[in-house]
Amino acid sequence: MSIGAIDTGRIEAMMAQLKAAAERTSPANANPVSDSTLQTQQAAGSVGFQSVLKTSLDQVNQVQLQSQQLAQRFEMGDSTVSLSDAMISLQKSSIALQQTVQVRNKLVSAYQEIMAMGV
Repeated sequence: MSIGAIDTGRIEAMMAQLKAAAERTSPANANPVSDSTLQTQQAAGSVGFQSVLKTSLDQVNQVQLQSQQLAQRFEMGDSTVSLSDAMISLQKSSIALQQTVQVRNKLVSAYQEIMAMGV
């Protein structure tokens, strides 16, 4: 199913990958991870959901910063940057942000469903 230009199948596949990564790295009955525990796990080489999510957000942020810098260089008259390069970069960052927002929306709805479940 597709919402506008965003393929929800890709978002669901990404969610499945994140869930699989979280399940591989932590036992099912684990307590919430404290900062010191997270640092210990990262030093030992295991990766948690929190670090995967942070890495994804950092990548989106980096794409946006690069596209903004490229657009500024074009606006300042840098002859090494073409209009098409700047526009493509801006579109990529826009799509990355839209995808991130959709993933956030899916996470929020999943959280709300879990919280609404009876025990």
